[in-house]
Amino acid sequence: MSGHRIPAGIVNAREASARFSLARHRPGPGLRPFVDHLWVLRWDLRDRPPHEQVVLPNLAVNLTFFSDANGAFGPGKRPFRYVVAGKDHGIGVRFRPGAFRAFLTGPVSMISGRSVPLTDLFPGAVPVTESVRNATNDFEMVRAAEELLLAKRPVLTAAARTAIEAVETIAGEPAITRVSELSSRTGLSQRSLQRLFAEHVGTTPKWAIQVYRLNEAAARITAEDQPDYAELATALGYSDQAHFIRDFRSVTGWVPTEYARLNRVQEQESRRE
Repeated sequence: MSGHRIPAGIVNAREASARFSLARHRPGPGLRPFVDHLWVLRWDLRDRPPHEQVVLPNLAVNLTFFSDANGAFGPGKRPFRYVVAGKDHGIGVRFRPGAFRAFLTGPVSMISGRSVPLTDLFPGAVPVTESVRNATNDFEMVRAAEELLLAKRPVLTAAARTAIEAVETIAGEPAITRVSELSSRTGLSQRSLQRLFAEHVGTTPKWAIQVYRLNEAAARITAEDQPDYAELATALGYSDQAHFIRDFRSVTGWVPTEYARLNRVQEQESRRE
């Protein structure tokens, strides 16, 4: 599993932690080539209003087992929104970008920007969903999800490994800001990268680079009281601040100042509660 930049993308993590608990679990040996981690979400908002959680775009395919969200969610270009209400729990599986192709009959681009019902991909998903619903601890949920995935007997092909390595090159080398630079670094032509990413990642190489750059920008904006946007743009390899602002908005849905204000306002509201 890669230890490089893995975009968490949880908008206002402080407020989120007050609304639900999130636990991450390392996959078993048989799934480590494919899965970054499994994540368990629990919440009890029976005496509080529903909470809409926003997650910034990333490259991972997520498989989810929740009462109202059972499916494979492909990499998208818009923030993901999910409303938690009442009391519930569920588990998700976050795949390494490039690795989910082993569980599909076609390219990962076929599920980009959309979700596919679990039963379309895994005929045995219904009893697993029930097992997750009735689970009393994280271990039972993790075991049920892993058994379903391992039953597919997935194989990581050489092309998939190449795709994973290309993404990890982006993740591990922030200085890569253009597809031509990724091409030079990997030894693959730009056309080969386009085909490889469509088949195994579900996005273009250009978008993959953008996702990592702008998730990093979002994390820095959230961490700083008074972000210096011009300095941040330069640090991320932009020639001018206007270009950075346009790209940031394309990934997050907000311009940097709006994103900073959103996180500060929500944090203040969370503290008052």
